[in-house]
Amino acid sequence: MPDSGSADARGRTVLATQSFRAPFHLSKPYWDEDARTLLVQVVNPTAGILAGDRLESEIVVQGEASLLVTTPSASRIFHMREGTAECRQHFAVAAGGWLEVMPEPLVPHRASRYRQSTTLEVADGGALFFVDQLMPGRLAHGEAWAWDRLILGLSVRAAGELVLRERMDQTGAELLGLAKLAGSGVEACFANAVLIAPSVTEASEPAWRGALTALHGHGLWIGVSRLRRSGWSLKLIASGPIRLRESLREVRRILAPYFPRLTCDPRKL
Repeated sequence: MPDSGSADARGRTVLATQSFRAPFHLSKPYWDEDARTLLVQVVNPTAGILAGDRLESEIVVQGEASLLVTTPSASRIFHMREGTAECRQHFAVAAGGWLEVMPEPLVPHRASRYRQSTTLEVADGGALFFVDQLMPGRLAHGEAWAWDRLILGLSVRAAGELVLRERMDQTGAELLGLAKLAGSGVEACFANAVLIAPSVTEASEPAWRGALTALHGHGLWIGVSRLRRSGWSLKLIASGPIRLRESLREVRRILAPYFPRLTCDPRKL
C-alpha cells in the first residue's frame, strides 16, 4: 500500500498519490482545520491477520504536509495451525513535513506467529510521532500471553543517521514476565513510541519530559530516553487496555503545546 501526502496551493495536505489492494483500504480522509492535519484511516476489511498473510505499506509525507495515520480498530492476529504472517511498513517524512502514526493495538490470539518490520526515515527538518501498541490477547477468552511467537522490529533514521534499532522476539510467556516485573497483571498492555522533531535538540532538556515522567505510577510504567540527533524514545506498560488508552491520550495532551499537530483527534472519524 504506497501512499504519499503533500500540500496543495492552499497549504492543505492532500493524498497526492495512493495505491492499495486487499487487505488494505483507505477511508475518506478528513481535514482538521485547527490542527492543519489530514487524518487518514487504514482499514482492513477482512476479519484480521491470518497465516500466510504478507502485508506491505509505504507512506511518504512531503515538505509542508501534515498527516495522521490511524486504524478504526485493533489488528487481530488469528490462531495459526502452521505458517506465520508478516508485515513490512516504511514511513518517510521530508523536511518541513509532519507524520503521526498511531494505529489501534495489535492483539495476538492463541498459537499465532507474527513478524513486523517497521522503518522510520525522517529528513533533517522533518518531524514524526510513531506509536505501536500491543495487547496481551483476547482477555475475555482467557487467551492472554498465549501466542507462539511475536517479532517486532523497528529502525529509525533521522537526517540519514541511524538513531534507534530495536527487536523484540518473545513468546507470550516471556513477555508476561516483563509485565509482572512492572507490577502489572495478565491484562498488561505495552506501547512503544518515537518522537523525532527539529525542536528537540541534544543541548536542551525539554519542559515536557518532566510532565511525562510524572505520569509514572498508578498502573503505568513510563520511560523516556533521549536519542541521537533530535529524538526521544518512550516506553509504556499499563495495567490494562483502558489505562493504556488514557495514558497515550495524556501523553499527546502534554506534547501538543510543543507539537500542535498532535491536537488532531485520531478518533474523529
